[in-house]
Amino acid sequence: MSRSIRYTASPLLTSRTPVWRSKLVVSALALGFVGLGARAAYIQVFNNDFFQRQGEVRYSRTLELPANRGRILDRNGLILASSVPSPSIWAIPEDVDLDDAQRANLAKLLELPLSELNKKLADEDKNFVWLKRHVEPEKAKQISEAGFKGIYQRTEFKRQYPEGEAAAHVVGFTNVEDNGQEGIELLYNSTLLGRAGSRHVIKDRLGQSVEQVGESVPPVAGKDVQLSIDTKVQFFAYQKLRDAVVNNRAQAGSIVVLDANTGEVLALANYPSYNPEKRLNLNGSQLRNRALTDTFEPGSVMKPFTIGLALESGRVKTSTIIDTSPGSVTITGATIRDAHPHGALTVEQVIQVSSNVGTTKIAMQMPASEMWETFSGAGFGQKPQIEFPGAVPGKLRPYKTWRPIEQATASYGYGLSASLFQMVRSYTVFSHDGQIIRSTLLKNDEPAVGIPVFSADTAAKVRKMLQMAAGPGGTGPKAQTAGYSVGGKSGTAYKQIGKGYGSEGNRKYRSWFVGMAPIDKPRIIVGVMLDEPSAGKYYGGEVAAPVFSETVQQTLRVMGVQPDISIRPQIVAKTVEESF
Repeated sequence: MSRSIRYTASPLLTSRTPVWRSKLVVSALALGFVGLGARAAYIQVFNNDFFQRQGEVRYSRTLELPANRGRILDRNGLILASSVPSPSIWAIPEDVDLDDAQRANLAKLLELPLSELNKKLADEDKNFVWLKRHVEPEKAKQISEAGFKGIYQRTEFKRQYPEGEAAAHVVGFTNVEDNGQEGIELLYNSTLLGRAGSRHVIKDRLGQSVEQVGESVPPVAGKDVQLSIDTKVQFFAYQKLRDAVVNNRAQAGSIVVLDANTGEVLALANYPSYNPEKRLNLNGSQLRNRALTDTFEPGSVMKPFTIGLALESGRVKTSTIIDTSPGSVTITGATIRDAHPHGALTVEQVIQVSSNVGTTKIAMQMPASEMWETFSGAGFGQKPQIEFPGAVPGKLRPYKTWRPIEQATASYGYGLSASLFQMVRSYTVFSHDGQIIRSTLLKNDEPAVGIPVFSADTAAKVRKMLQMAAGPGGTGPKAQTAGYSVGGKSGTAYKQIGKGYGSEGNRKYRSWFVGMAPIDKPRIIVGVMLDEPSAGKYYGGEVAAPVFSETVQQTLRVMGVQPDISIRPQIVAKTVEESF
């Protein structure tokens, strides 16, 4: 039986609703619509760019197109550094979906600890993270074939250095971002770097590029840099230096080969060295470009400048007799000695036998100011005129602070300091008719214009003395070279230990030889330095001169210079010991 319901009889429906409640509801609804409208206007009109960018992030990406870094070439166009395509692995953490076995396999292929891989993938707020830069192509292929979800590859450029350790200190290296960190790579970074391009693409839900949007900006490759270095000379010089350091149980060594006409650096090497492509566990000893950064008291290598000044000023002639008896001289209470007494010597012989006493007696005839000006004019105490990171000026104190004993010791290379590179460049004074010339690591076939220090006549006289020093009865006969006349000066300097030079039997040495060839018209200047030789020999004429000899012979042959003497050099049984 059905029964009709009277809704009007319901207490709820018959109750009176307050008017304010209805108005409140309507007002709330109206306010809500106004807020939504304002928000829509804010998003679509006033702040459209921001939200447009946020939307695009979800479906588009701007890909950087890396530029190929310029090459570094030697003077003959051979490659010292170049870039090759190299795959790099990256990921979108929020898209990565790998089980434990897949993660372990990926970590193995990337040669990463599993914990490090998990750490990289842990931040899902990131939409890009590098997993490994510059992986081996075979490993990249295996990763691609494995189909890891959320793992992608990008082609970058990796730097290669064909000459390895031999040219490392000249060429330098780049970091993983392809920015120069050392050497020429750092010095000419802006030239070599080029400019990256870009490509705007739309990606699907898996992060894969499916369509290009707009025009791409092509990358601009970096420019090549051609050096003055000769690869053949560089490699040979490095080998001979390395052998000398090892055989003489030295701490380190350096060698510089300079073109005597143009000032071009044909070779510059140090040992220990490093492989620019494998730089794990390197230390400062390997990275340091000692030929430019390390300064030492040069010792007897300075004597030709003192003698040159005396000749230039007319105070002595090459035949002037200097009495060095009894093998010592006292200056303001300090005694200077020769290794052996020599008695009466001509000025030429003072250089030939490297007499400290003879050099001192000549030096004390001249004002300290003239010596300082000559040394300064030859580049001492000044930053080398070569653009290279880390080159240092050495030390040459103002002459007004020199005491008499300091003037005396400066005359034979103590109390001032210089790098091997400075010493080699300073000898252009003697090879270039008395003028010091600029040096360069860039190819330059034009003869250099020099600044006069001595006259051409004085330079020629000093060259003859250097030839005598490298010949029979001199301190460096082992510098002689088959087929070419040479001249040069050895140096053996005490190495400072604290504030002094150590006690007898506990001293350390630096051994030098700087010279040129052919002696009448020099084409090259070569400097060699060994730090702390400890195999029983330490005189520069014993340990550094043989490296000079072999390097000169090889370099002149590479340059096509015709021999100027009979093939067999004069063989000398004994080297005259140098004075300290």
